[in-house]
Amino acid sequence: MRFVQVVSAVAALIAAAWAEPVGAAGDLSRQQPIEVTVDLGKPGQHVFSPRQLKFETGKLYKLILRNPSNDPHYFTSHDFTQMIWTRKVQVTQARDGKTITLAEFKGAIREIEVYPGQTAEWWFVPVQTGRVTDLRCGIVGSDGKSHADHGMVGEIVIE
Repeated sequence: MRFVQVVSAVAALIAAAWAEPVGAAGDLSRQQPIEVTVDLGKPGQHVFSPRQLKFETGKLYKLILRNPSNDPHYFTSHDFTQMIWTRKVQVTQARDGKTITLAEFKGAIREIEVYPGQTAEWWFVPVQTGRVTDLRCGIVGSDGKSHADHGMVGEIVIE
């Protein structure tokens, strides 16, 4: 009897999942991305701004990683990369008031380095919920400490 109840419960969950509309339904290539901008550092400061990012499963995001500082910075989070599907990463540059794509990368991405004054765009869809606390910049400065040691850490929440 217990086996029948478990099978019935699983079947009901599957049926409910198929019955509800899904945010990622349809052609993701036609979905307009939700833009979220993160500044990697500020002149003289090693910080992510904002320090906490929030995303929702099933939606396409364009995470704009800008580096307004004088140092290169990493956007690194192994746990985050396990909870998303990456569509692409683009290296962009502003020219004559327009954004020009210089390069595009596809596949598994674990870490992005953005040079001073430059921008990268990470297009992705979150596929798993959770809280990530391993966002950091691992670049080591002349003092032998990483930027994360100086406070360049953050949190990502996927709902």
